[in-house]
Amino acid sequence: MPTLTVIIPTYNEAAYIEGALQSVTFADEIIVIDSHSTDNTVEIAKKYTSKVLLREFDNFSAQKNHALQQATGNWVLFVDADERVTHSLETEIKKTLENPKHSGYKVTFPHYYMNRFLYHHSDSVLRLVLRDGASFQGTVHEKLQCAGSVGTLHNPMLHFTYKGLHNYISKKEGYAWTQAEQRFAKNEKVTWFKLMVKPTYRFFSSYVFRGGFRDGVPGLTVAAVNAYGVFQRYVKLMLLHRGMR
Repeated sequence: MPTLTVIIPTYNEAAYIEGALQSVTFADEIIVIDSHSTDNTVEIAKKYTSKVLLREFDNFSAQKNHALQQATGNWVLFVDADERVTHSLETEIKKTLENPKHSGYKVTFPHYYMNRFLYHHSDSVLRLVLRDGASFQGTVHEKLQCAGSVGTLHNPMLHFTYKGLHNYISKKEGYAWTQAEQRFAKNEKVTWFKLMVKPTYRFFSSYVFRGGFRDGVPGLTVAAVNAYGVFQRYVKLMLLHRGMR
């Protein structure tokens, strides 16, 4: 039977990490890669695993690749501290690994916001991979790569992604700066099209095309903040070109 390693990256996740760890105790190995948390995240993690790695954060890919190098399982499942593996997903993972047909599997994430799951605002992301040949690329929205074909698991992973409106907007602000810096390094210019059309498209993509309107006010809020994040990306890029960060 193939073995499974679960990797969980953390930074000040004391309010969430225990739930994540409890949901993956079925794994053969659990690795927590922590960016020197200042709360008791590490202490909580050590109750569930002896493999708690401390590493200064530089970017998301490097952090996860470092943990990947320490993994011993044949397969690796990546879980964030605010995510939960349900019993049905656990059962599906175990059954899949008994006779895998692919080298990696995507997992669907319905987001949780305003006390409800947004089933029309969900993502399918590659999270379960054969360790050999797997790696992350990119610095902000890092992407997991595997060496072979990719399938999709049927059961979703719960994602408590939005810890409140302020936290959600702050997260978008942080991403916007990093994305603006990447574009600035490539000498990308800001145009009125990017400032006006791209944020508008992001709103309609989230709210209309993906069916976010079916999620009520939470769906509307997520669509609006996503559009704001795109707008901020190009505003910040404009500031960088003017030396006004």
